Amino acid sequence: MKRIVFVFLLISYGLIAYNQVIKGTVLDKETKEKIVFAAVYFDGSFVGTPSDMNGNFALDITGNANKPLTISALGYYSVTLTDFSTGKPLVIYLTPKVFEVKEVVINAKARMKNLKMFKENFLGTSENALRCEIMNEDDITLIFENDTLKAFAAKPIRIINRGLGYKETYYLDAFWFHTRRNAFFIKGNMVFDEDLSNDKSKQEYYKINREYTYRGSRMHFFRALWENELATEGFSLKNIGKVEIQYSNIVVQPDSLNKYFKYHGMLGVYNNQRLTTSWITFIREYVYFDKRGYFDPFAISWDGAMAKQRVSDILPYEYTIK
Repeated sequence: MKRIVFVFLLISYGLIAYNQVIKGTVLDKETKEKIVFAAVYFDGSFVGTPSDMNGNFALDITGNANKPLTISALGYYSVTLTDFSTGKPLVIYLTPKVFEVKEVVINAKARMKNLKMFKENFLGTSENALRCEIMNEDDITLIFENDTLKAFAAKPIRIINRGLGYKETYYLDAFWFHTRRNAFFIKGNMVFDEDLSNDKSKQEYYKINREYTYRGSRMHFFRALWENELATEGFSLKNIGKVEIQYSNIVVQPDSLNKYFKYHGMLGVYNNQRLTTSWITFIREYVYFDKRGYFDPFAISWDGAMAKQRVSDILPYEYTIK
């Protein structure tokens, strides 16, 4: 059984803002120089803006008030802000990426083998993954040693997902895959750049494939949990003794805006329509989630069907079934 931990962003607690704009400046942490064209965005969405020639930015956070804000730039590690105010301009420092990579001579055949392994664990092995193309594969450095594949990318990874109909940018901060233990870790952030469904010849195809991908996904599960409609949406939750767990026993709602997922022990997520099972292990006591399907990825790990979902199977938080 493969255990997967996805780390896309940190959780934001208690940030509330309506029709507000966040402003700030992005600087190099070491030189204090202004960083041009840094990406300021909400991970997993279309919402973002670049910094200008002076490193300044302004971003409307309406509709994303409870989400962390991510800042990424070419050659730098991403920063995710979880505690910030719109009352005063932000000053954000990015750390340059420095990879201590051993100089290894690798032939083309070994490179292709490593790249295949990376793509299977990064993009996945679903039908969507087969229809994905990484546009800048040469910008990814791959090192395989001690049964572990590591990937490094100073430049953002550009992806065309022809399965779901999106152009995406992924800022990779860390990746490793241990072949013997079948264990996998990825840390990074993704912003959606373009919706390709404007192509009328592909609209119906994308519509069908997006809905199929959504059904039974982690996003689908947390949206159903928010609305207290797990059964209606084809889900059931059971503990390891196969006793069904009710909504009132797992959801804590301190106010009208925030909800938290809480349970002591492992929980099985049963998809009664596709007859699949996933297992949730709680890393933190409380798991923040929202109505659009966002959840704190640091707070839980996945096993089973939902653990197989990779970058190619991610839909933007703006997605709705039409």
